[in-house]
Amino acid sequence: MQSVRNSSDKKTWVWIDTSDKLKNALGDISGSSSISVDTEYDSLRYFREVLCLIQIEAERNTYLFDPFDRFSFSFLGEALADNAILKIFHAGDNDIRILKRDYGFTFTNIFDTQKAAAILGCRHLSLPALVLRYLSIEFEKEKKMQRSKWNARPLQEEQILYAVQDTMYLKALHRVLDQELQQKNLKAKVAKLFENMSALTWKEKAFDPHKCKRVKGYEALTELQQACMNRLYRWRFHKAKETNMALFRILSDHYIIDLARTGATSVEMLMETEILSPEKVTLYGQEIVRIIRQCMP
Repeated sequence: MQSVRNSSDKKTWVWIDTSDKLKNALGDISGSSSISVDTEYDSLRYFREVLCLIQIEAERNTYLFDPFDRFSFSFLGEALADNAILKIFHAGDNDIRILKRDYGFTFTNIFDTQKAAAILGCRHLSLPALVLRYLSIEFEKEKKMQRSKWNARPLQEEQILYAVQDTMYLKALHRVLDQELQQKNLKAKVAKLFENMSALTWKEKAFDPHKCKRVKGYEALTELQQACMNRLYRWRFHKAKETNMALFRILSDHYIIDLARTGATSVEMLMETEILSPEKVTLYGQEIVRIIRQCMP
């Protein structure tokens, strides 16, 4: 993937896919007094978020690092931990959690534009809203891009531009916000927030045994059916965790309600209900009917 000039400023973005590009990125990032940092990850299709892209804007270029590639990006840890380099994020809590989880990075000297704007009393905290308010620049970020398949390769041009936009304005935004924080004597207050950000850690999702009771239709089930649904709900959670698939990709809540009502105690009976596709029955049929049998009096 080639470097492309960004028409809105004089920098280029560079997809790191050669040793030379990696070496140049290292020099630029480690020599910058501030860097803008963002990631793209897929939390929609997976149980455990999958990191798909790391974007870092340094002094000369914006660099795109592919976590699926063969290159080691461990050197980024040195820059992220270097107190002499300011790291600028926008709503960076999850970025920090996931980078810590996957690479063991530590973070110092952080500035988060969303948190700074919130302290200043801004009501609209999206990146486009803040860029418009403080920099008088109008740009759009399509929500469908956020939900696109970031784990697919090659990425589409629209995805690349979306990712680059996430770091493009952060340095200019930081300068304006930092000045206003200084004028309003809020630097100490926001510094505590940034310190707390540095300490964030990623935590595995925990099973909530009460969540299924909030599913529409639960109250209409018999006591026996509710017990069956509870077991199916727990099974789905652990199956999603085991396979790293989003819960809905295993079975939707609607299917679990319907399965709890069936009383199907064999794969043949389950197939006859036509609740699940033949593919789902093949994948999970034995486990589902075993759970239903366990619920039978």
